[in-house]
Amino acid sequence: MKVGEQLREMWRQARHNRQADQGLKGRQIELEAETERKTLALPAILSPVEFPGRHLPKPTPMNLRRFAETPVVRRAINVIKDRIAAMDWQVRVRRGVRPEDAALAAPKLRALRRVLEEPNPADSFRSLMEQVIEDALTGGFGAMEMEATGDPERPAVLWPVDGASIRINARWDGQEDTPRYAQAVPGQLESGAVELLDRQLMYVRMNPRSFTPFGLGPLEVAFETVNQFLSAHRFAGKLAANTVAQYALWLNEATPAQHDRLIRWWQDEIEGTGRVPLLSTQQKPEVLRFAEGTDADLRLAWQEFLIRMVANAFGLPPLLLGLESDVNRSTASEMADEAFRGAISPLAVLLAGHITRDFFAKCVGWPYGRWQRRPPGRPGAAHGPP
Repeated sequence: MKVGEQLREMWRQARHNRQADQGLKGRQIELEAETERKTLALPAILSPVEFPGRHLPKPTPMNLRRFAETPVVRRAINVIKDRIAAMDWQVRVRRGVRPEDAALAAPKLRALRRVLEEPNPADSFRSLMEQVIEDALTGGFGAMEMEATGDPERPAVLWPVDGASIRINARWDGQEDTPRYAQAVPGQLESGAVELLDRQLMYVRMNPRSFTPFGLGPLEVAFETVNQFLSAHRFAGKLAANTVAQYALWLNEATPAQHDRLIRWWQDEIEGTGRVPLLSTQQKPEVLRFAEGTDADLRLAWQEFLIRMVANAFGLPPLLLGLESDVNRSTASEMADEAFRGAISPLAVLLAGHITRDFFAKCVGWPYGRWQRRPPGRPGAAHGPP
């Protein structure tokens, strides 16, 4: 039996046992029991071995995950992710839809709103969208599984999916019954991958390109820059902690025996004790410095430049990543507006389009609804860009 089938069978048995113990009844519980999740929640806990095949993998996911946990990149991701997740969203009827085509729109809008507010038993709308946005910004592969329930009060269930585990069928012919995606856990053969139809998975691609089925995330753009910043930051940390010697002692006309004796005396009696060394030699030892001994040795200007490059990759002004040296009162508000228009709003519109097209139209089968941000200034809405 496959690993995925075993996990699903264990989950099904545990759910049936819990329902038997608690005596749960009702049509909604039965529909939720029938709606099974096909993808695994945490596929990266297994061995990171991949095998080539028809489904193309997304490259370097592990390095992207590690870089996303560094302070500068984490700040850039949170600036975009938190503001999108905290927006006031609403479900509305699409523009240009005739009234007779959108019959009984109010119950359908209420059901869609309920699904998005409570997508699954473990997540809220914010926690679900934060995971999708995180993967989209990290590797350009935000993914969400959508399973229809058939219940008019709760038409679907949504789960976040690790986008790095999704394989794309490069030979997809556009048919509804042809699998477009597949989830293959690390170390799993292609024959054991969980195939998903186009209406079962929402795959968010940032910066789509014609020569590859994958998107391009901002962290991928800044991959080399982040690597250089971590190296410079690590060197500056060692230099500031005095673990890198910046000077040397030059003893003129000293014999090898005297040289070794001085080294042993310095290591045994002086180094780390705080004592004042006393030297009696015919010639005064000379100190040779390898650096200036100032903050310029830390390469702070180079690190600041790399932070600006990371900000450019995410479409953010350097102000939001902690560089405030060239910011005044007249430019701060303009930079905040630039961040909203250049980084936050485009991704929010992209997510809204995917929810409208993939979830409302394909999964639920109701193409008359749309997911949009509430206009600023209305009751309960956020006023202006963050």
